[in-house]
Amino acid sequence: MQRILIAGLGNPGAQYSQTRHNAGFKVVDAFAKQHGADFRPWQNLGEYAKWSVGDKEVLLAKPMTYMNLSGQLISGLARFYKIPAANLLVCFDDMSLPLGDIRLRAAGSAGGQKGMKHIIELMGTDKIARLRVGIGPRPERFNAADFVLGKFTSAELPLLESAVEKAVAALDVFLAEGLEHAMNRFN
Repeated sequence: MQRILIAGLGNPGAQYSQTRHNAGFKVVDAFAKQHGADFRPWQNLGEYAKWSVGDKEVLLAKPMTYMNLSGQLISGLARFYKIPAANLLVCFDDMSLPLGDIRLRAAGSAGGQKGMKHIIELMGTDKIARLRVGIGPRPERFNAADFVLGKFTSAELPLLESAVEKAVAALDVFLAEGLEHAMNRFN
């Protein structure tokens, strides 16, 4: 049975739950809900859920170590469950994409996203699939940290929900048909 690890990045705690930086959490939460999967703690590093679909065992992960240390949970689960980087997909916010858009990539740099940077460092490769959820553009008057840690406005929430729905659909295609098909359909 092939194992797939899908991680959503964000920051733990109620004060961060509605922030732009938690878009990755929102995606994996919606995906878990769709599949009836429940999260449980893993080694004080985060939460994970696990279920089987077809010939695949799927693990969802949410690091609870704050964004900059996201790699601890992801690399730990990958080692424990013997999941290669080729079977990992990371969902996270991207302020260079317009709010409501999503983009899938097979590999590349972290693009300034510190959680992804830490995952790349600990996994030892940048050949990690990612699903970026647009939260931008960042207004000129905001610095990056203030923007990503800011909450979505009521006017922005419908666009966020649309992006989460597209992301969940893209994850279903990723599992059923592979990354290339998901990229062709959703990019």
